[in-house]
Amino acid sequence: MSEQSTPQAGAIEAVADCPHCGKPLPLCICDSVTPIESKISLLILQHPQEQDRALGTARLTAMHFKDAVVKIGLSWPSLSKALGRTVHDPSRWAVLYLGSAKVSDLETDAEIVAINRKGEVEPHQRAILSDIEGIVLLDGTWSQAKALWWRNAWMLKCQRVILGPKRPSRYGKLRKEPRRDGLSTIEAAGLLLAALEKRPEIAEALNASFDRMLARYREVQADMPELAPKPKKRDYRRRKRG
Repeated sequence: MSEQSTPQAGAIEAVADCPHCGKPLPLCICDSVTPIESKISLLILQHPQEQDRALGTARLTAMHFKDAVVKIGLSWPSLSKALGRTVHDPSRWAVLYLGSAKVSDLETDAEIVAINRKGEVEPHQRAILSDIEGIVLLDGTWSQAKALWWRNAWMLKCQRVILGPKRPSRYGKLRKEPRRDGLSTIEAAGLLLAALEKRPEIAEALNASFDRMLARYREVQADMPELAPKPKKRDYRRRKRG
């Protein structure tokens, strides 16, 4: 495999990227992205080492929303600095960070659960979630998401939420998640926004885009294997703790 790594890398560099979604042009589905109106703001923080151009969904997710923001980096002084505009009440922003918390371990079957700093279910779930005005998503592997969480202390001022999706990620065998509740960024955004705004069509639109992206990848993969993402190192420490 080491003998094939160099020519494959060269081939990947030779394929031009779409300036909008950042994917290699053969994998681009920008022409099918439909705009979605959303009252809840969306901020996606991407770890700089998250380089899966082929199967990543951060920029594809943001393309659906006029005011969505994608930032690449490790830390920002505040939510306002990361977002690029003033946020007066960070507590009305939800940060999706699973960490070691699992909905399956809590006494609830809800798909979205607000938890406190101890990982316990917050009282008055409906009131808390109905007051959310923005969502922060951490884009990267489990260990990369953990790094973003711990390097940005301002996230503790936000409301932490976790997910208990009814079905596993659509990635399937293309990208295995270490836990069943691990979703792609676009799936997580769809689940959150659809539930918080009580508009299932948001999840339907985002999941449809994700399905088209995966279908395009499978079509291209046979003829252009060099576009396949490199296998990611497993987060062994994360799995032991989880």
